[in-house]
Amino acid sequence: MFVIILDGGAELRPLEPWQAEEFLAHIDRARDAVDPWIPWATFSTSVESARSTLQRYADKAAADAGRIFGIWLDGTLVGGTMFVHFDAAGGTCEIGCWLEPAGQGRGLVTQAVRHLVDWAVRTRGIHRVTWKTCPDNTASRAVAQRLGMRLDGVLRGEYLYNGVRYDTEVWSLLAPEWLQPQPAAR
Repeated sequence: MFVIILDGGAELRPLEPWQAEEFLAHIDRARDAVDPWIPWATFSTSVESARSTLQRYADKAAADAGRIFGIWLDGTLVGGTMFVHFDAAGGTCEIGCWLEPAGQGRGLVTQAVRHLVDWAVRTRGIHRVTWKTCPDNTASRAVAQRLGMRLDGVLRGEYLYNGVRYDTEVWSLLAPEWLQPQPAAR
């Protein structure tokens, strides 16, 4: 088990199937803020379905194809980040995140994602990190910008949820951009 200490008493840790009850309680608190943007939030409505969500990520981790991490603030799970897609051989990954209202406005997602990007680029040799968000999600866009990502474009009408089509912004960061010296601390 590992823990990465974030600012303000927060921790970044792996989320695993045995934590399904805690995960479900968190998703129930976060659901209004993250549904429909985090697809599994819609389907994680019981301990069994929450465990299934976490098991899918455990299986992805075993296959080196994705991972999921929780953000705990003062001992309570308040959000997380994940490698939605991870392809070490191809040098690409996609990172996603979510946060319930109790964790918002503290920079926790930016800190957590910074750790994931750094590990992906420096340790695993990932060349391209992708971040997808809804154009209306100003908090998510701000994280992408703080991390030095660039807006690649908008996939119009790309995401279908409850019969409504939403646009998706695609942001990215390349390894040389991440590794170059920065004038301000990341």
